[in-house]
Amino acid sequence: MSDSTAAARASAGERPELKRVMGPGLLLLFVVGDILGTGVYALTGKVAGEVGGAVWLPFLCAFVVALLTATSYLELVTKYPKAGGAAVYTHKAFGIHFLTFLLTFAVMCSGLTSASSASKAFAANFFSAAHIDPDRGALLMITALAFMTLIALVNLRGVGESVKANVVLTCVELSGLLIVIGIGAWALIGGDGDTSRLTEFHVPEGESGFGAVTAATALAFFAMVGFEDSVNMAEETKDPVRIFPRMMLIGLCITGVIYVLVAISAVALVSPDELNKGATPLLKVVQAGAPGFPLEVFAWITMFAVANSALINMLMASRLLYGMSHEQVLPGPLGRVLRRRRTPYIAILFTTLLSFALIGYADLAALGGTTAFLLLCVFAIVNVAVLVLRRDPVEHKHFHAPTALPVLGAVLCVYLASPLSGRASADYKIAGWLMLVGVGLWALTWLLNKYVFNRHADFDPSHLDQQGPVN
Repeated sequence: MSDSTAAARASAGERPELKRVMGPGLLLLFVVGDILGTGVYALTGKVAGEVGGAVWLPFLCAFVVALLTATSYLELVTKYPKAGGAAVYTHKAFGIHFLTFLLTFAVMCSGLTSASSASKAFAANFFSAAHIDPDRGALLMITALAFMTLIALVNLRGVGESVKANVVLTCVELSGLLIVIGIGAWALIGGDGDTSRLTEFHVPEGESGFGAVTAATALAFFAMVGFEDSVNMAEETKDPVRIFPRMMLIGLCITGVIYVLVAISAVALVSPDELNKGATPLLKVVQAGAPGFPLEVFAWITMFAVANSALINMLMASRLLYGMSHEQVLPGPLGRVLRRRRTPYIAILFTTLLSFALIGYADLAALGGTTAFLLLCVFAIVNVAVLVLRRDPVEHKHFHAPTALPVLGAVLCVYLASPLSGRASADYKIAGWLMLVGVGLWALTWLLNKYVFNRHADFDPSHLDQQGPVN
């Protein structure tokens, strides 16, 4: 299609088509790059603290749950091969505007908690790279807040994202994890590791082994989020109905294998108790397995990986608020933009202040757990939506998930999101306060629309330029 044709369609009210530039290779890198990030770099030690030496098992369980939910996303994205996401599918399936708003706001909140956890991980690795041992938590807090401020300034200036940049970032993130796996393999071959830890369970008093694994899985799931972002690239992918299923499943399997191997390397070289101390578990693994390796290099790789996650998530969160403001379901000022930069400065300021509160209030495990909790709720709804939307047949062929998979995916997501899984109470408190803020803003906007502006907001998430959270 020519530019003039696209412009003519846009002026006529039609949605212009995006250029299809992504083949199988780029799509695979996009999927892998979105999944890799803060989760495995920062939370491996926290997962080990929940379950002990068998830290690889929660990552494997999280992979299985993600794989089940991925089949639902694949059916939906090949059935409706347009840029969209969970909110679009939920709106199409149920048509309840308030439910659509809650799910969209939950996605936004998960981006904030993910970015906040990344800022804490960045601060910890910054001091490791600088060979500084901060004797007070306040210094780490100040650094994390300063980092988030820098992210806000970059966000205000405006960031042009591209698939090529994602390829570079993916390679950097992947290199750090391959270094850990390589060091672990070298140490084990040389007889330096302790493989007996791999079958050890450290079960808290009064809790069963099953409960310890599910609690750890509920946290480890944070490392698997990001695969759902690829549905937003549907309109820019060549032949998405054919390519998407294979590339998403391959990408999930690649990251699942990497995570399990990283977990095995970590616990074989460093005890679970030591891994659980601080926010730089993989740095300890490198130091233990290869004392001569320049730790500064690995620390900078980790910082680069988590900084990328934080920036993308804060971009997503501010743009979702901006979009919901223009859909008239959140206050109008959130939709204001800078005259020169054309960036949503009120939404950026609001999300940055919320992230400041999260950084000051919650620790790394709580932030990661809250991210996983919010997304498990979203994924449970998507797994149900795919079954509801089977009443809406389409003419073209598309991926069809066996009915048992979305059913099992929904059940497992609900279970891992519930208190039965052993999830920490802090996850519910943080998520509850964030959603309360969203509902309060929604109620205020509804009252203003009804009694002041005399208008009705008909929330349609397909109008949002949204991207889901990455870890």
